[in-house]
Amino acid sequence: MISVEESQQQTAGNLVATTKNPYLTASEWGWQIDPVSLKTTLLKVYDRYQKPVMIAENGLGARDVKETDGIHDAYRIEYFKQHFQQILEAEQLGVDILGYFVWGIIDIVSAGSCEMEKRYGVIFVDADNQGNGSYDRYKKASFYWYKTFIEKQKEARIKVQKTKQET
Repeated sequence: MISVEESQQQTAGNLVATTKNPYLTASEWGWQIDPVSLKTTLLKVYDRYQKPVMIAENGLGARDVKETDGIHDAYRIEYFKQHFQQILEAEQLGVDILGYFVWGIIDIVSAGSCEMEKRYGVIFVDADNQGNGSYDRYKKASFYWYKTFIEKQKEARIKVQKTKQET
């Protein structure tokens, strides 16, 4: 968001600070969460180029904690739900979505803040900011949600293709 008012509150971004939108929620690191703008961007890009769109590096950095019964990252699942809803709406409006890549599949050191505790993955890596840990990997709740979402989308798309072939 851009403003002519210099007094507007700033917030973190991937590469540069930006003006804070008071109507959006943000991650612990100040990155604003705006699934509707993903759809808007998809519509604009597709309208301009009329080429299939591949979404890369979309995800939520959060401070995940490994509990004895797993990693419960309901906030990441909610993030995915909101963003995928907008992606599917863009598809219904005619955008050809070629693919989607969650950022990232496994936790890695954040390029923006240089810390391991800012986790993006759907697979938890047992390591801390100092490089300590076993580096064992554990599937988070979001991993299982994402897997099920992909399976359901595949089934739905196969069904649509069969229906199209029959007509």
